[in-house]
Amino acid sequence: MSGIVKVFPGVIANDRIDFQVRPGEVHTLLGENGAGKSTLMQILSGLYKPNRGKIFIHGREVNFKNPRDSMEAGIGMVYQSFMLVKKHTVAENVILGLSEFGAVINYRKAAEKIRTISRNYGLEIDPEARIWNLSIGEQQRVEIVKMLIRNVEILILDEPTAVLTPQEAEQLFNTIRVLTGQGKSIIFISHKLNEVMEISDRITILRKGKYVSTVRKKDTNARELATLMVGREVLLDIQREESTSEEPVLTVSGIRALDDRFLPALRGLNFQVRRGEILGLAGVSGNGQRELEEVLTGLRRPNGGTVRLADTDITHLSPDRIIRNGMACIPSDRHGVGTAPALNFMANIILKSYRYPPIASGIFLNYKTARREAEKLQREFDIKVPSGRAPVRLLSGGNLQKVIIARELTSNPKFLLAVHPTRGLDIGATEYVWENLEEMKRKGVAILLISEDLEELITLSDRIAAIYEGKITGTIPARDATIEKLGLLMTGQMGDGEWGIENRE
Repeated sequence: MSGIVKVFPGVIANDRIDFQVRPGEVHTLLGENGAGKSTLMQILSGLYKPNRGKIFIHGREVNFKNPRDSMEAGIGMVYQSFMLVKKHTVAENVILGLSEFGAVINYRKAAEKIRTISRNYGLEIDPEARIWNLSIGEQQRVEIVKMLIRNVEILILDEPTAVLTPQEAEQLFNTIRVLTGQGKSIIFISHKLNEVMEISDRITILRKGKYVSTVRKKDTNARELATLMVGREVLLDIQREESTSEEPVLTVSGIRALDDRFLPALRGLNFQVRRGEILGLAGVSGNGQRELEEVLTGLRRPNGGTVRLADTDITHLSPDRIIRNGMACIPSDRHGVGTAPALNFMANIILKSYRYPPIASGIFLNYKTARREAEKLQREFDIKVPSGRAPVRLLSGGNLQKVIIARELTSNPKFLLAVHPTRGLDIGATEYVWENLEEMKRKGVAILLISEDLEELITLSDRIAAIYEGKITGTIPARDATIEKLGLLMTGQMGDGEWGIENRE
């Protein structure tokens, strides 16, 4: 890719970017949110046409009119959100859109080809299995096989480990090594610098739509990469104070709840979060985290057990009453739950306080006070918005998260539920969120941090609990935690007595 320029109304997303991938290499693309990574890859995969610039495949210039043209040129992309039909089999998903198996599809021939590709690249999948029966890691393998059966030579992986356990991530890395060993080229997009340093051959950094540098892994380190991404020195760690309080703020006792299909999601959950501590909750997506979030915030009724916030039983209270009892929440869905996307910045900032003085004046809203409060929080939390009247749907992921953090952290909570607070954020925004969580902890707020990023949990938490199939498999002091130990607990495997596990259900 040479001199790629892509302009949207009012925004230069890519500004004369050069990007080159060699056969048999893993080339990582790094950059903050808004740096232009996704736009560049969408141009390469045929979704966008560049305003200027050229693309060459094996030295021959190509012009992609659509994703099919890109695929036929040997380029395939595996997105973070898998493009699979869950009711269908692996074989049906893999061959969807292919013509080589005949007008009347020869499923036996298709299944055999899928098995052959799976064996050749170390991807173990059953062609006859239904997608909904597969783990997240297995579904990702299906997506990769979909690309390989189409003979792609360049495979783009977008945040591929975001939904995987450490063991599944290591399996993926082994697959990547097999692919590159057979001459395939991998473009690897990730925010996790430890992964980048493990799997990359070369790394290209973008910043604010412009090309910054391409470096070889052996010539760099994680701190240098972070500085190149952000344009300043970034702290990759925080000064964490050990929690010493034994005073419980949140007590969850025997909580049971059903999921949306009326199947058991929480199976008698028990844990406590103490004053001035961060309790991390580790788990593979789909093991009850979403249901727990909704039970704690009053959005889902449990069918057994109790939740106590300080001295108050909040098990069956409404969300409004739970908030008034001292709960704040950074939800997993920042668009649908954390904010009202169509409302402006000021309205979203005062969503929890508009009923009370000084913003409320009787039954009326004091707009002058509300505007002043919004402007104050905008400055304090460095939220970049065009104006207080701009709808928040126009904000970047990092700035949208700052809106939620500003509102929740200034509500004087006793307890903060933080669910995937840095998911999809770049390293600069992640650093900001980490610092704010640690500051709340120092003020005595009890924090439950639900995250699939194990490095984040180990960095921030005082204790880490693991959840598997709706039950806590163990709680371990963060100082004793390792990626391997947590990975085993997350899959329901218990450690031995030397692990320091406090409790098992």
